[in-house]
Amino acid sequence: MLNLRAPIYLAGAFAGLLITYSVSFGGEAVRLSEPVAVTAEHETFGALLPEGVAATSLASVMDSPEDHVGSTVVVNTRVDKVCQKKGCFFIAQDGESMVRVSFVDYSFFVPTDIAGKQVTLAGELKPRDLTEAEAAHYREDVGGPSGGMEAGLVYEIVATSVQVPRS
Repeated sequence: MLNLRAPIYLAGAFAGLLITYSVSFGGEAVRLSEPVAVTAEHETFGALLPEGVAATSLASVMDSPEDHVGSTVVVNTRVDKVCQKKGCFFIAQDGESMVRVSFVDYSFFVPTDIAGKQVTLAGELKPRDLTEAEAAHYREDVGGPSGGMEAGLVYEIVATSVQVPRS
């Protein structure tokens, strides 16, 4: 017996891939995660920010990163660049301080159009030995050179929450 539903299903799946491809590479923002909270001012991705914890600047954390390794930090920072493929990481910048921000267990993503925005994030600061191949891969994902992505010992924040302004 001929199954006519399979070609329709495959055609629909292929169309979905084409739509995803065109959004990813056509200049429109990619949003692979829904926010866990939305207000008139912000969208929060991942988990909610911890209550009662005062945020600090990224520059303050990076002045003495060894004092913060392994602990949760809540940071206000500017987003310099975002992975344009999925929004699976971004480069946070505060003055000369720059770090790559990834997301715990690859469990959520941020919109790809948040570069230039001031965000608040919560996460764990971790040291990492970045290889040249990894650094090159990250630079490609953000579309070119960016601080915080050179080979060698770097600090990264593995975020559990990112709050992004809506405007």
